[in-house]
Amino acid sequence: MKYLSKNEVIQPAWLDYPEKVMFFGTGVLLRGLPLYFIDKANKQAVFQGRVVVVKSTAHGDISRYERQDNCFTTVVRGIEAGAAVEENIVNCAISRVFTAASDWDRIVAIGSSPDLTLVVSNTTEVGIAYQPERIGTDSPESFPAKLLAILLARYKAFEGDNDKGLVIVPTELISENGQKLRTILNQLAAYNELDEAFIAWLNDANFFCNSLVDRIVPGEIKGAFKEELERQFGYVDDLMIMAEPYRLWAIEGDHTVKEKLSFCQVDSGVKVVPSIAEFKELKLRLLNAPHTFCCSIAHLRGFETVKEAMKNANFVDFMSTLMTEEISQCLPDAIPAETITTFAATVLDRFRNESLEHKWLSISMNYTTKVRMRCVGLLEAWYAKHQSVPQHMAYAFAAYLRFMKVVKQEGEVYYGAVNGAFYPINDTEAAYFATIWADNELTTTERVDTILKNESLWGVDLLALPGFAETVSQNLQEIIEQPALIG
Repeated sequence: MKYLSKNEVIQPAWLDYPEKVMFFGTGVLLRGLPLYFIDKANKQAVFQGRVVVVKSTAHGDISRYERQDNCFTTVVRGIEAGAAVEENIVNCAISRVFTAASDWDRIVAIGSSPDLTLVVSNTTEVGIAYQPERIGTDSPESFPAKLLAILLARYKAFEGDNDKGLVIVPTELISENGQKLRTILNQLAAYNELDEAFIAWLNDANFFCNSLVDRIVPGEIKGAFKEELERQFGYVDDLMIMAEPYRLWAIEGDHTVKEKLSFCQVDSGVKVVPSIAEFKELKLRLLNAPHTFCCSIAHLRGFETVKEAMKNANFVDFMSTLMTEEISQCLPDAIPAETITTFAATVLDRFRNESLEHKWLSISMNYTTKVRMRCVGLLEAWYAKHQSVPQHMAYAFAAYLRFMKVVKQEGEVYYGAVNGAFYPINDTEAAYFATIWADNELTTTERVDTILKNESLWGVDLLALPGFAETVSQNLQEIIEQPALIG
């Protein structure tokens, strides 16, 4: 069977657009989200720009891209607005793929092209970090240094023209990613003793945009499902990826940024707005927090995956009520109620996706940290408005404490157990919980109180929340006595 190639592209003119975008990173997230939007816009003759991809790391090769003329298929599966979605899209937005170590001169040359408008990165969270290094003729090691070298060359090529700055949008999952990247570049510029005129151009001519990405892209499709799709498509595709229907790329920018990123016109999933705070809050509190709150409940009940749990009516009712009657009341008043309701319904659709194998044990990684980051703020927000106990949050917290009951240790790995089956507790605080649960002199109430008042875990004293400790203790005792929590 032949490989996917540009011959599958319906309109050859799509391949003739100029190179307007440079991507740093070859991960599936960039292919499944930013490239999705750019390709969609190109096919509607809106953005009219192709993407140069820079592979930053030395390991791996780019031959798969060359073999397929840089084309790949995005297989969209899931539920949107209550309806099943099945869509297969040949993406032809990538023009060329380079490796930084061997193609650096060509990459710098593209960086100085008048057509270039946008730089996007997804180099993992570690990639946005300061690493002092000199800018020379060879490819720097870190992504920020690579970007600085390209911007310096561009500055020289256009003699400091402020109209030739770029829109720079990191997608790494760190807060204030755009501003953090700007700060690092300024540190590197100072370390390299670059002149003040360039540093002024760096900060004044370029747009460093904070951004938030949200789309589940599990990875490249492999095995029998890949073979089945290839028979259906009539070509081999070694770059084929799966993605859910939901998509969000929220970019913090003004009207100038919005004009430059014209692909935002063709899909409501791209939001170019003055502040992305609302999107961050919705994702943290209505997507991440329900996952965290309900993780232990699902696992103790015997559900292995999210989609399996979402087939249980009682579980869905618990999660839905948690979101709509408790979490929704803890969000900032500035977020419209309709927005909250719509987002919550979308989250439930995403959790029901039959094409995703999202395991609860994977979600439980670093559980205590997630509870602190995602859930404690909600408890504080609830008590700022109410005197009553948030019953669903309290029950979920009790289930979390039961999940964290360490029953054995093998080497450095701690284990819990439910219904006779052991499971790993992959948590930095596992040793602490092992000590708490091993103390048989403690009653359930004393154990809960000890944990809740530990400010080193939560940043606050949760024992001070009226009625919360008592309710958690009652729920935990019930869970201990009757492990079958729901259904």
